[in-house]
Amino acid sequence: MPAPSAFVRSSWSKDPYSYGAISYVPSGTDPQQRATLAEPIGDRLFFAGEALDTDNPGTVLGAVDSGRAAALALIVAAGPKERVAVIGAGAAGVVAARMLADANHEVTVFEARDRSGGRILSQKAKDWPVPAQLGGWLISDEQLTALHDRITTLGEQQLTFETATGWSKDGATDTVSGDPIAQAAEKAGDLPADIPLAEALTQNGADLDDPALAASLAWLSATTGADPEKASSWYPPAFAPDTLTGMAEDLGSFFDKHLEDQQVTLASPVVRVAYDDSGVSLRLGTGEALSFDRVIVTAPLGVLQRQGIEFAPALPKPHRGAIAALASGFVETVWMRFEEPFWDAEQTIWHVVGGDGLIRTWINLMPATGEPVLVGLVGGADAARFAALSDRDAQVAARAALVFFAPTPADAS
Repeated sequence: MPAPSAFVRSSWSKDPYSYGAISYVPSGTDPQQRATLAEPIGDRLFFAGEALDTDNPGTVLGAVDSGRAAALALIVAAGPKERVAVIGAGAAGVVAARMLADANHEVTVFEARDRSGGRILSQKAKDWPVPAQLGGWLISDEQLTALHDRITTLGEQQLTFETATGWSKDGATDTVSGDPIAQAAEKAGDLPADIPLAEALTQNGADLDDPALAASLAWLSATTGADPEKASSWYPPAFAPDTLTGMAEDLGSFFDKHLEDQQVTLASPVVRVAYDDSGVSLRLGTGEALSFDRVIVTAPLGVLQRQGIEFAPALPKPHRGAIAALASGFVETVWMRFEEPFWDAEQTIWHVVGGDGLIRTWINLMPATGEPVLVGLVGGADAARFAALSDRDAQVAARAALVFFAPTPADAS
């Protein structure tokens, strides 16, 4: 198995400003908990983020819509030209800040990282034919159209991945199917209580060790972050089609453009939010305290669950219950460039069927860019395990996951 000439990966699962990539509904939880968390508190404290959107949760579109909704609610509650803080410069925070500034409010954006974008991250380098996208960058055509209707376009350059194959030790095989998952979820809907998706599959006669089903569940986790052992069977995550669009530009420029005329404080995590009828006080990690009329909090669900921000007084019970009830899912991405292609598969989406590799979903950029670049996607519990590896061990694991695509010694000779 050849070593890559360039290698880069994400680690959202252990990032202290994320602790996860995408939210999902675990078994026993009502999806309406998202709407509960989105309710303003005293017209002073507002929340936004993909975890709060009920129509498109777990997506950039959901984050944008949630940011828009929070901004509109604040504008209705506010007087003229108030001082407003936005915590987080991801998709939800940037869209909310833009709307508030356009409404003539004095906006300050606080971002814990030293960059904008949140869980959307593009890395430009000569090693990659397009910026290496390590966060949210894959989207359906329908969601892309909806985004363009709502905000300035994320970019004119996209890559389309619309051919897929399964690949086993014996070579090409059928692509993954969501039918067993859909059938199990349908039957589970008649049960008296919600059970995890994996349990619903077993009760429906499926074998979780079947290589084809394992590949399907790996694809589900890689695109939604959900762990089948925990995800709801009553409200299962959507099974993505084998057709996706990938953003091919530096997405960071989109966020910077919308923030260029606003006050943005980077590398400034907010650790405490105190609020009452008269306003809001923020305490930064540096110890500095600042006062505002209102605040929109866009911190990821994982940060809220780990109490990365203290609220005084404590959030109302319904909000705390919603934070505890929802699940923060894991998705990690790895980009590898090779000196030359070693694979024969021409399809753009690969599903590894069988074997014991951590990464079972790969995107082949060769047809779209002419460059030998492979992008691995891993979700759920496997993503958390991958993120915990050192860079050296992560590269070893990624290469091992491609073993079915490597030439045999006879072919190599």
